[in-house]
Amino acid sequence: MNTIPTIFNQRQINYSAIGGTENVKRVLTPVTCLVLNRSGGTYRSLIFDNLLRHGFESIIMVCPSSARNSIDEVSRLYPTVKFLIALEEVTIGDMLNMGMAAATGKHVLVLQDDMCTESILFTSTLAKKLIDLNQFCICPKLISSSYQSVPVHFMPEVTKSIFKVEPSVLPSDNTDTFYAADWAGLYDRERFIQLGGVDYTIESPYWQKADLFFRAWLWGEKTTIDTSICLTYSGDLIEENQTVDYSYLRFYLKNLLPVYKNDHAEIPLFSFFVFNSRSSCPLGETIALFKDARRWTSENKYRFKCDAVGLVQNWGKEK
Repeated sequence: MNTIPTIFNQRQINYSAIGGTENVKRVLTPVTCLVLNRSGGTYRSLIFDNLLRHGFESIIMVCPSSARNSIDEVSRLYPTVKFLIALEEVTIGDMLNMGMAAATGKHVLVLQDDMCTESILFTSTLAKKLIDLNQFCICPKLISSSYQSVPVHFMPEVTKSIFKVEPSVLPSDNTDTFYAADWAGLYDRERFIQLGGVDYTIESPYWQKADLFFRAWLWGEKTTIDTSICLTYSGDLIEENQTVDYSYLRFYLKNLLPVYKNDHAEIPLFSFFVFNSRSSCPLGETIALFKDARRWTSENKYRFKCDAVGLVQNWGKEK
């Protein structure tokens, strides 16, 4: 059993770095653009031609191991772009951690590669306005390949002790959203690192995302929407798998069990019985998981600003 990481990038992933041999000649937007490659290389030239027009201070593409044989040629065509190619199996969260570790700027615009072939509404003026908001993550408006609005506003709910996230109608700008749809958004890199990044012990992409953003909210950070950023998909949307599995157990322990008291959070011993009733693991592993979560919560107890009950009860209320 892997223990919950206590620092950012605690798992060191083997990867190759290619390209990035030339600096951007004219920086228009003081933001690193981080592209997560999930389409296996489709439309690469169109992607980089599109991104380079925006004058980002740097562009990083993180690729799974399956893409490593096709990078050399494209890296010669685009010498200002840095490619990170995993040499082992990675999750989308691993790829995000890799890119954040390699970035040097304070703010990072995270995109999936199939969001980069159409027009990208993200100007230098808009970047400055969003940076001045001083938030963990600001999420864009997303449009499907058939030019329909994609849900980007999500609210946490607990019904009969069951946690779920509900999409809602498109809100006005600066509305809180529980997490970034498809990870897309402008992130404060320093805050991302201080939060510990994506937990590599959670393998499900959906529960990775839910864990990171729930942790951010519990630790006092904000994620909002600004429809001035607009991205359009070039292909079909990928359906998220929200199956309640082993990854959910990790998410549950870290985010739903801690109780906030006075100035800190803790997981009470008696909550083990609640967790045990939900766990499908053998008793020994259930105990080990619970103990590890109590350790992690104790190490971070003063970073919590509320617990799950308080967050859900006060969601959407004026702060």
